[in-house]
Amino acid sequence: MNNNYLNTQSSLSMKGEGYYSAKTAGAKIAIDKTQKLIEDAIKTIPKRDIFRFADFGSADGGTSQEMWNNIIKLIRGKGDERQIEILYTDLASNDFSTLFKTMQGIYGDTDFAFQKNFSNIFVHGTGTGFHEQLMANNSLSLGFSATAMHYVSERPCLIENHVHMTGANEEEKQLFKNQAHKDWETILLKRSNELIKGGRFICINFGIDEQGRYLGDTGGSAMFNNFTKNWKHLQDQGIITKQEFINATFTQHYRTVEEFRKPLEDKDSVISKSGLRLRSCETMITDCPYKIHYLNNKDNMSSEEYAKTLIPTMRSWSETVFKNALIDRSETEANQIVDKFYNLYIDEVSKNPEGHAMDYVHVIMDIEKI
Repeated sequence: MNNNYLNTQSSLSMKGEGYYSAKTAGAKIAIDKTQKLIEDAIKTIPKRDIFRFADFGSADGGTSQEMWNNIIKLIRGKGDERQIEILYTDLASNDFSTLFKTMQGIYGDTDFAFQKNFSNIFVHGTGTGFHEQLMANNSLSLGFSATAMHYVSERPCLIENHVHMTGANEEEKQLFKNQAHKDWETILLKRSNELIKGGRFICINFGIDEQGRYLGDTGGSAMFNNFTKNWKHLQDQGIITKQEFINATFTQHYRTVEEFRKPLEDKDSVISKSGLRLRSCETMITDCPYKIHYLNNKDNMSSEEYAKTLIPTMRSWSETVFKNALIDRSETEANQIVDKFYNLYIDEVSKNPEGHAMDYVHVIMDIEKI
C-alpha cells in the first residue's frame, strides 16, 4: 500500500503551540553545538548586498532560535549592517503562527527574539517541504537544517511488523533505502540551485553512525522497538485494529554515513556536477538531557518523574504518526488511544528506568557550492 507525500503531510508535522520546542531540549543542544561550524562558514561566504539564510524543516523555530540570534549578534558585532533575510521552511501543516510570534518576542524567550532585537532582519516562512526548490537560483548564502531530512518524500511501503525502517524486514528496508537515496539527490540538487557560488549548506541529520547507533538506540532499550511493542499491545487488547497497527509506519529513513557521503564524493554524480562538494562529515552523539538530569538527581527524583519528562520529548515528534494511523475515530477517542499508548511507555520507564533514554545520533555535513 503506497501513501504519497501529499496524503501524509499531517502525519509528518510536529506537535504544535510551542510543545515541540518546549519538550525537545536535546534537539536544541545538538543545534547549539554546530554554531562554531556556522560561524566559520560565514567567514568565507562571498558578500552579497543581502545575507540570506534558510532554516529547512524548522518546526516552530524554537530549537534553532538561540543559534540564529547568536549568529546575527556576531555579524552585527563586526559592524556588518547588511540586510538579513531568514526563510523558515516546513510543511503547510507546520505551526508557523508560533514561529512568527517567537521571532517577534510575542512568545517564548525574548532574549533571543532577534527580529525584535536587531534592525534590518526580515523573517519569512514557506509551507513547502525541502524536497522542492524554495528560493530563486543563486540567492541563498547559507542553508541550515537540523534533525529534519530523515523524512522521506513518501512512504515506499507500510511496514508490517514494526513502526520504523530500523526494525523492518530486508525487503521493506531496501524500499526505504531506495526512496531515501532518490530524495537525498533531490534535496542536494535543489540546494545547489538555490546557493550562491561559495555558499554553504550545513545540515545535522539523524542517521546511523559507524557503530550502528541511531536515535534512541545507543545501547540499552531501543525506543522504536518500545513504540512497536506498546502499539502492538493495543492491537492485542483489541483497542486498535491490525491495519491501524500497520498504518503507524514512520515516513523516515536513517541514512548511514556512506549513504550521506556517496553522491558528494562521486565526481561523476549529478550532485558533484552541480557544483556541490563536501567539506566535512562527522558523526555526533548528544546524550539525552532528560537522562543526564535524572542520573545527576536520582536522590531527589523518582523514576516516575523521569518517565514523565522523557516520554513527552518522544511524543513531541511522534504523536501525529500514531494519531493519523487510526481509522474513523472521533477526536476524543483518538486522543484517548494515543494517551493510553504513551502511558504504557511511562509505566514501563517508571518501573525500571535503566537503559531508557533518547540519545541523539547525528551526521553533521558542511557542503559548499563551488
